[in-house]
Amino acid sequence: MAFTVRKAVIPAAGLGTRLLPATKEMPKEMLPIFVRCGDGRIRLKPMLQAIFEQLYDFGFREFCFVVGRGKRAIEDHFTPDREFLNFLREKRKDDAVNDLEAFYEKINSSSIVFINQPEPHGFGDAILKAKPFVKEPFLVHAGDTYIISRNLSHLVRLMRHYEGLKAKATLLIQEVEDPRQYGVVEGVEVEEGVYRVKRVVEKPEKPPSRLAIMPLYVFAETIFDALEVTPTGVGGEVQLTDGIQKLIDWGFNVVAVKLAAEDIRLDIGSPKTCWDALRLSYKAFGGEEQYE
Repeated sequence: MAFTVRKAVIPAAGLGTRLLPATKEMPKEMLPIFVRCGDGRIRLKPMLQAIFEQLYDFGFREFCFVVGRGKRAIEDHFTPDREFLNFLREKRKDDAVNDLEAFYEKINSSSIVFINQPEPHGFGDAILKAKPFVKEPFLVHAGDTYIISRNLSHLVRLMRHYEGLKAKATLLIQEVEDPRQYGVVEGVEVEEGVYRVKRVVEKPEKPPSRLAIMPLYVFAETIFDALEVTPTGVGGEVQLTDGIQKLIDWGFNVVAVKLAAEDIRLDIGSPKTCWDALRLSYKAFGGEEQYE
């Protein structure tokens, strides 16, 4: 299925303070999850690589990574290393060679740019930094969240409703027990699992619903106009949620698409969710059958 959205912005500039000291030198987005590879085997991959490969398999070829100070490891990982491949060949690590070669082929057939966010001024500020890269509708996918769905159906639904409902923004949402740590949606369900959004609020003390925003979106360029006039919000940062509310205030159509019940969300933002991400991805991709 062909869609008109061709560019993906992947913010990966968070400090990962809840994961210290593991993230002092290594970006949290490079922490591993289990993924099924092209040869059918289950292997550990950095979450950021897994996201890139998932979006590549969906059809994206233009990528913008927004990185922070000290995140050179991300650029290094996305730079093909032929000497290392030769070393692995000499050691007869054929499975690793094949997997890396497939990754490097995807890199070489993509256009990838890295944009620096010098100071951690929030998720909204990170998106705004990508403005020179984007001159058309684009997808935003946070570097610390990964969705497992059958045939990438979560992406299909997100893109289809963005285009079909002529939205300026389409959000991915999930019903959660305690939404106070998320951006939260208030809206009207227009069809099963699809909402026309009336209001969004970042980390509310009294949430208007249990529909939490997951960090996967499709935007028109108008979001940049909104973010440029969005003041700092929760945590003294420019919040993307507040920018989305600007779009709503300006009368634009904002749509939310709910994750299917069978979809699995992996999050590496805290020690517990890191452990959950490993455990859930291991189970989802059949690790027990391979290793036990």
